[in-house]
Amino acid sequence: MAQSHSSSETSLAHWRGAFERFLKSEKRASVYTLRNYTSTLSHFEVFLAGHLGGPASLKDLSRLETKDFRAYLAQRRNEGLGPPSLKLELSALKTFYKFLGRRAEVENDAIAVMRGPKAKERLPRPVTEADAEALIEAAATMKTSTRKETWEQARDAALITLLYGVGLRISEALSLRWADVPLSDTLRIKGKGAKTRLVPVVPAARDAVEAYQKLCPYGGEADDPLFFSTRGKPLSATLAQRTMAKLRAALNLPDSATPHALRHGFATHLLSAGGDLRAIQELLGHSSLAATQRYTKIDRENLLKVFDKAHPRA
Repeated sequence: MAQSHSSSETSLAHWRGAFERFLKSEKRASVYTLRNYTSTLSHFEVFLAGHLGGPASLKDLSRLETKDFRAYLAQRRNEGLGPPSLKLELSALKTFYKFLGRRAEVENDAIAVMRGPKAKERLPRPVTEADAEALIEAAATMKTSTRKETWEQARDAALITLLYGVGLRISEALSLRWADVPLSDTLRIKGKGAKTRLVPVVPAARDAVEAYQKLCPYGGEADDPLFFSTRGKPLSATLAQRTMAKLRAALNLPDSATPHALRHGFATHLLSAGGDLRAIQELLGHSSLAATQRYTKIDRENLLKVFDKAHPRA
C-alpha cells in the first residue's frame, strides 16, 4: 500500500517527474537512458489514462495486474516496436516501480515477475582493420561540399583515429577539451553513468589530435571544446555521423560502418590479438562482463569463416 500523500502527489505525472529528477541528479543516467526511460513513462501514462478511464494514481499503479502490463506492451508492439525495444520499455517500468517502492512504498508483484519478449541477440558489427584505415585515410584527404578546409580533414581524421585507436564513444571523444592536448600516455574518460576510466592512448591518435589542433582556427582557451564545427561551434555527434556517412558512401562501405562500429572494431581486434577480456571490459567502460563477452562471439564467428574457407575438409 502507498503511504499517505496529498492529492497532487498521488498522480503518476508527479512521480514521473520525481523519477526523471532522480535519474538526472542521483543516478547520473546517460542521455540515452534518460531519453528512453522518460519516453517509456510518457507512453505508459497516456496508455493508462485510456486504459483506466482517467489519470493513474499511486493506488492504481499498485493494483495493476500482469494483464494490464501485457496490454501496454501489446499496444506498443502494434505501434511498431520490436522485441529489443519492448524489453527496454519493460526494464524502464521495472526501474520506475523500484523507485516507487523506495520513495512511495508502492508495491506491485505483477511487474516484478514480468518477463520481456525474447529477442535474437544482435552482435556488434565492427569495422575491419582495413576499413578503419581506409576511413582515416579518406577523412584526411577527401573534400566534400561541407568539408573543404584542410583543418576539417585533420579534425575528422583525428576523431576517427580516436574512436578506433582508443575505443571511445562518440560522446566521450566530443567531450574532450582544448587543454587535454597534448594527450598523455593515458586519458581519463568520464563515460556512461559518470563512471571514470583510464584508457591508453596510441601514438597514432596522439599525433593525429596534435596535427588537427595546430590547424584548427578556433579554440585556445583551456575549457574550449577540442572539436569544432565549420562555424566554430562545438562539433555535434550528428555532424560527426553525417561526415562518417559520406566517407563510407565514398568508400562503398556498408551502413553498419558508423562511429560506434569503430569502437566495436577496437574491441574485436584487441580480442583477436589475444587481449584479456577483463582488460577490454575496463578499456571500454562496460559495467558488466556480459556486454564485453559479445565480442568473443564475433571472434568465434570470424574464426569459423576462416576455417570453412581454408580447411581442405570443411
